[in-house]
Amino acid sequence: TNPGFVVRITQAGLDYAHQQGITVLEKELAQLKLPDISGDFRIRHVGKVQYEISSLDLRSFHLPYSRISLVPKVGLQVSISNAFAELDGDWRVKLHFIRDHGSFDLRVENVYIKIDLKLGSDTSGKPTIDTSACSTRISKVQVHFSGKFGWLYNLFYGAVESRFRKILESKVCETVASSVSNDLQPYARTLPVTARIDAMAGINYSLVAPPTATAQSLDAGLKGEFFSLVHRSAVPFLPLPLALPPDHNRMVYFGASSYFLNTAGFAYHEAGALVFEITDSMIPKDVGFHLNTTTFSAFIPQLEKMYPDTLMKIRLSASSAPFLNIGPEGLSLKPVVDIQAYAILPDSSLAPLFLLSLVSNVSAVIDVKSGHIVGSLNVGRYGGGAVQGAPVRSLQSIMNILASSILLPRLNARLAEGFPLPLPDRIQLSNILVRFHQVSGGSPQPR
Repeated sequence: TNPGFVVRITQAGLDYAHQQGITVLEKELAQLKLPDISGDFRIRHVGKVQYEISSLDLRSFHLPYSRISLVPKVGLQVSISNAFAELDGDWRVKLHFIRDHGSFDLRVENVYIKIDLKLGSDTSGKPTIDTSACSTRISKVQVHFSGKFGWLYNLFYGAVESRFRKILESKVCETVASSVSNDLQPYARTLPVTARIDAMAGINYSLVAPPTATAQSLDAGLKGEFFSLVHRSAVPFLPLPLALPPDHNRMVYFGASSYFLNTAGFAYHEAGALVFEITDSMIPKDVGFHLNTTTFSAFIPQLEKMYPDTLMKIRLSASSAPFLNIGPEGLSLKPVVDIQAYAILPDSSLAPLFLLSLVSNVSAVIDVKSGHIVGSLNVGRYGGGAVQGAPVRSLQSIMNILASSILLPRLNARLAEGFPLPLPDRIQLSNILVRFHQVSGGSPQPR
């Protein structure tokens, strides 16, 4: 399935996310719980030495140097170098009748960690992140013991140093896997699969395929389809192939195709939201006329005879879902609007007066604010249509006034609220640029 919406995270964007993730991992590693260590070993001509290391307390774990890399067609790799940790604890040793105990400080240096992350998607279209491999190597361990018998410490230092390495190396990868599972994976799943917009419609942002790692970016294709909450039905047109241009200068890119935008019109049309009614009370005072049969009798004289000085209601509706065209200069559409006029009778019932179908040139401007795609419309003059025995051009002028003074403000107020972008929790966008891009071999696509 071709996506209607695509997301690209570049190396710069991954670096930013990596900084936040390393901070979390550093805190997790600093809370490592290490087991007590005990054992014995025999020294030739001396005897058996018994030792016990307990109350291990990891004071800190620092990850000063790390980087995240893209592994094409595989996923991501995080490399950590020159990490170090500090801990302390108590020790106890026994050799024949000699017993001693005390405390110690331990510093682990030159810790190297490599983490491979596999990216995927589940059946609901949400992203998944798993640890596919982890390795830890510790090249230096320094221990300082406090006590009376310095020669005795040296006897069991070698025995405990290797065990420290193995335990720490194992625990580090356990913590990494736990952090990915308990922190990174749940956070990735805050990316919305569906986003409710209002009582009428929502957006489907599910992944159509697992994210793809390339040499320069992480790309994800999303369904990018509006749907009606009132009357759910299949979109009667298919998305064309969509790809972002080869730009990698910014942290993140979003690409929306004409399919994405046109499913919005289809969803709202299916929900019955593209029907607007205008009454006399809605007309601004500075317009200079009232919505009644007296006004319209100048164009259709028989109205005044049939319903003298009677208030009217006009219902505007789109006969079909509006279809957007995307060009280098922006968005445009030519909706066919059915205009049904009624006379409001004394008992509040409606008497149909005339039906007029007009075509209007509409241009649209889009922007991104506060994580939402926002827009505004500019309606040109109505054209076309016919009413028997009426000067249509004059009626068109009236409709242009009504559209610009009543309909357009209502539409733009709704578009100003916008539609949410697929953003995980606690992410805000800045330094936003909106451009329109011509896709080779297809229709122009905005991004």
